Amino acid sequence: MAGTKSTASLPCTARLRCWRIRGYTIIGDAHVHYVGREMDLQAFSDSIVQLQPPAGLSPALEALWWDAKGDWDKAHERAQALDDTAGMRVHAYVHRKEGDQSNAEYWYRRCGAAPSTLTLDEEWQELARALLGQS
Repeated sequence: MAGTKSTASLPCTARLRCWRIRGYTIIGDAHVHYVGREMDLQAFSDSIVQLQPPAGLSPALEALWWDAKGDWDKAHERAQALDDTAGMRVHAYVHRKEGDQSNAEYWYRRCGAAPSTLTLDEEWQELARALLGQS
């Protein structure tokens, strides 16, 4: 089975290697630690019923996952821990959802995005799609 090694948005390190083979992602070292289908918006949304986020999500996607679970504190904690564009963008969203528009606008500016005019649900979906690479 031919595969391609990839580290894009996966928890790969020098010890853990990642491959994508025919639509599956495999993460492991001498042992396989994760095998799963590449996640799309539907699979991501369906995973919200689980107790924990799926393995291999980026921290920004984890923040959106916790937000969808209704745990604003965990969503904010994950987004706040990130100092990259994705984290700042999700950070803006969680503050907008909280109702703290001035704080949200600060984070939109930091990541170079215009404040969203979408509904909160539409913005969540837009962010999830972009972070899942489906935009």
